[in-house]
Parts: sequence; structure tokens; C-alpha cells
Amino acid sequence: MSVPAAGMAEGFPTDDVAARFVRARRSATALPDFPGPLPSDLATSYRVQDAAIGLWDDEVVGWKVGRVPPEHEQRLNSNRICGPVFGRAVWHVKRGDLTPFPVFVGGFAAVEAEYVARIAVDAPADKLTWTAEEAAELIGAMHIGMEPAGSPLASINILGPTAVVADFGNNAGLMIGAEIADWKSRRIEELRCETQIEGQVVGQGGAFVLPGGPIESIRFLAENTARRGRPLKAGMYVCTGAAAGIHDIVAGQTGAVRFDGFGEIACAAYPAEPAT
Repeated sequence: MSVPAAGMAEGFPTDDVAARFVRARRSATALPDFPGPLPSDLATSYRVQDAAIGLWDDEVVGWKVGRVPPEHEQRLNSNRICGPVFGRAVWHVKRGDLTPFPVFVGGFAAVEAEYVARIAVDAPADKLTWTAEEAAELIGAMHIGMEPAGSPLASINILGPTAVVADFGNNAGLMIGAEIADWKSRRIEELRCETQIEGQVVGQGGAFVLPGGPIESIRFLAENTARRGRPLKAGMYVCTGAAAGIHDIVAGQTGAVRFDGFGEIACAAYPAEPAT
């Protein structure tokens, strides 16, 4: 499903909303409310996201894809959304690592188990429509991963997908772990995982949780980014969707994601500080 063509009426304060989100992230300051009128459609939200990307002093090195809750799919004409992953918020982790990551105190933070695709080739900039088969050819490797979700806005998920998209897709980085060998030859039902907070299992699932699995996420993303003038590039990493739920975490807690037969990734949350 593609980004809707129509947006909100002219006059939406796109640049102001984007700037307020960026200031909050840079200053590690929680937002009590959405910083402006809440977009009513995804097209407006992606314009806010693109404006915020332009204000952020880092390179987009990947993307996260998330699911639109079923009750919003028809209204928003999409079952997925996306947001950027920036270079300084990527961790390549090894077995046994405990990776610290910052969370917005008073904002939102969560841990998500993710199947992470590495893009093998540049997507043609003028290709706006993709099949699942074509999208699969973009994937050079699949890794286990963790998305530390995060936003200065505590109510971001309660407000819904248009709020999530507006603030970088509610993303706070990406932890990339071991490669999943021969992933294309495995049945999607075999790719199972779980999430733990403070050593307790809080969610279980796998690559099959999102409709169409990781390949459908790449197909969606290839269309979305091309239509925004940001086609996928070789070497990018893509979180293909929360595979075992979205689980809140606060500063001082630890989390872990475990993938049957492929290892785990562990993290420790600490309070974010203002950017220097």
C-alpha cells in the first residue's frame, strides 16, 4: 500500500511541527502534547517527517517499518508506516554485548525484536511500484536485530500512526546482530523470537507476525521512499517490523530479544542527555 496522494488543507504548520520535534529530541526534553495540530492523514505526517530529516544533522542509513493497527488501516489506506534510522544511532553488536541506549525521560521508550534486512543494491529512483518478488531481490542478507523505539512524546502510540510517522516513526536507533544464514530457504513460521524486560518474557512471536512478513515490509518501503525522492540504497538496514510486540522500557532497566537458533541482543536503557 502506498502513501496517500492527498494531504490536509494548505496551511498545516509542517515546518513548525518538525522543528519542535527536532528541538525536543536534541534537548532530550519530553513533550507534554503533540507539538501542533495532529495530522489527519499520512501524507501530511510524511511531509513533517521529511522536514525533520532535513533539520537533523545526521545521515539516513536505514529505515524502520511498523504496522498500522488494523482499526486504522482503512482510514489511512495503509497497513504499514516507516521512519528513518540515522547513522549515529546504529550499533553493530556481538554475542555477549550489553548495549546501552538513551531514552527520553518522561517520553516514550520501548524494545522491539526485529528481523533486519540489509539492502544489497540501489533501488531505481524512478521505480514507484514493486512486487513482492522484486522486493525480495533487494535483500542481500537478513539479521537479528532490536529497535529501541523512542520519542519525546509519551502519548505517541496512543495518538496513533499519524503522530508516529511525524516523529521519525517513533525510532531511536537500531541494534544489528548476527546474520540469519539461508533465511530465504526457511519457512517463515520457523523464524521465531521473544522479548524480555528485566529478565521476564513479555512478548513472543516471529517473522510471520506482520502480514506478508519482512518481504512485504521491504516492498512497502521501496514504494514509500521512492515516492518521497528517497529511494533505497545499497548498504541500508531496514527493521521490518516488531516481531514480538512493542514493550515499554525506562531508564535503569535492561531488555533483551532472543531469536530461536540465531542468538540474542541485550540492552540497557539510560537517561538521554542534551546533544552537544
